[in-house]
Amino acid sequence: MARVRTGVRAIGAVLAAVLGASLAGCSATGGKRAEDARRAAEAQGRAAVDTPRWTFAMVTHSGDGDTFWDIVQKGARQAAVKDNVKFLYAHSDEGQQQAQLVQTYIDQKVDGLIVTLAKPDAMKDVVAKATRAGIPVITVNSGSAESEAYGALTHIGQDETVAGEAVGDELDRRGRKKAVCVLHEQGNVGHEQRCSGAAKTFDGDLRNLYVDGTNMPDVQAAIEAQLQTDPSIDAVVTLGAPFADAAVQAKRTAGSEAEIDTFDLNAKVAAGLESGDLGFAVDQQPYLQGYEAVDLLWLYRYNADVLGGGRPVLTGPQIITEKDAAELKDFTERGTR
Repeated sequence: MARVRTGVRAIGAVLAAVLGASLAGCSATGGKRAEDARRAAEAQGRAAVDTPRWTFAMVTHSGDGDTFWDIVQKGARQAAVKDNVKFLYAHSDEGQQQAQLVQTYIDQKVDGLIVTLAKPDAMKDVVAKATRAGIPVITVNSGSAESEAYGALTHIGQDETVAGEAVGDELDRRGRKKAVCVLHEQGNVGHEQRCSGAAKTFDGDLRNLYVDGTNMPDVQAAIEAQLQTDPSIDAVVTLGAPFADAAVQAKRTAGSEAEIDTFDLNAKVAAGLESGDLGFAVDQQPYLQGYEAVDLLWLYRYNADVLGGGRPVLTGPQIITEKDAAELKDFTERGTR
């Protein structure tokens, strides 16, 4: 479990730095007044700053209906209100279409761009175009390895390989011997890194199962077939919260005793952890990814600030289990965890 503790320490260091910067120079009383004013402004939809109304756009590799990205957007939109920013959002799970959406925002001369690099080869040229046009770019969620080389200011998210290694460690701790890692998006390098990382630290046997994430009945059927074909499988790891429920249903239909674990957290996953339907989840705090991306672009435009010192700003991984579920339940129900 050393890797998990290292990741948590890294998260703590980053958050401490952000909080320290925001509170520096304020007395305890002054800091509280500032925070109360900020919250009141957000509640009324008013900005907490008087900087120009810049326009920031986010383009992600999300497919339709992916609740993970709803949480990212919620964080980004709340930061945008605070920072007097007009926020635009578009998505496509096809790399070339995602690049075209970025080009559209370049043509609109937005003041900042937030992009994901799940399919980095498709995004390389258009990110370079943005930086040549003087548009600052921050990458989030996927693409930590490519972010700096592509010219981004910083990357916000989790290291996918480290997150995968944390999963392998957790499976070992739970005594699992044979696991299936379910990849739901073809060509997503981050997903490959997660499963490879898990295989690296897992002492048992781990195999990859590729499914079409846009067709949930087929996802369930594919997992069910694996469990029926090989009853010795004692763990199934899905790479996104919406797919955890399909795996739970597949387990029941197959009559399997396998533990279902997942990356990412939402209200349904929290309930599954609490009920015991799920063993553990890997949280990368998507709300924080969206919020910090907008906030850091604002800081760059306002004060030329860059966070990270050339390294990714880590938001995960954090292993969430049954003992954590009740505490996080309210946050997942309001859509911020």
